[in-house]
Amino acid sequence: MRTHYPTTITGRTIQDPAIARFLFSDVRSAWIWLILRVWLGYAWFDASLHKINDPAWVGSGDALKGFWTNAIKVPESGRPLIAYDWYRSFLTYLLDHQAYTWFGKLVAYGELLIGIALIIGAFVGIAAFFGALMNWNYIMAGAASTNGLLLVVAILLVLAWKVAGYYGADFFLLRWLGVPWQAGGEKMGAATPNPSGQFKPSTR
Repeated sequence: MRTHYPTTITGRTIQDPAIARFLFSDVRSAWIWLILRVWLGYAWFDASLHKINDPAWVGSGDALKGFWTNAIKVPESGRPLIAYDWYRSFLTYLLDHQAYTWFGKLVAYGELLIGIALIIGAFVGIAAFFGALMNWNYIMAGAASTNGLLLVVAILLVLAWKVAGYYGADFFLLRWLGVPWQAGGEKMGAATPNPSGQFKPSTR
């Protein structure tokens, strides 16, 4: 007669390298992200002012129309600005439906909000994500310029969302939302292993 023994399934946790823990989880690295996020925020803020003060962006949208029209062109010789046909079709669809009349406003004021949020350190991860999304779209449309560098910094800020706004509004906002910084890196109510290898809820 075969005897069946209970099987305990335990997960494995792969620890992050020390440098990753320092950069993305340790508040001592917050000053690094303060410098980068203010620099990135100012770049977005400055770019937005040029658009907000231009009726071709926030009025008729003709500036964005011209940008899209130039981007979708396929020259007889040489390489087109857009490398992927599906993205060219996407911009063509927006042009055909005159989406530039409202999309121009969305771009201009979106850049402004991203810039302000990054500078004051409010919801840094979310602001950096939308900034990265805009950089990605500019690159896809063939506008390289500084977008590659801005995209890399934005991605790093997304990864460092827990500490990137520590010297900023997120110090209060994340605590209010229930994402506090705890000494030792252990959150209230986290599961802790007992000597048998099983986990039990923390009572601290």
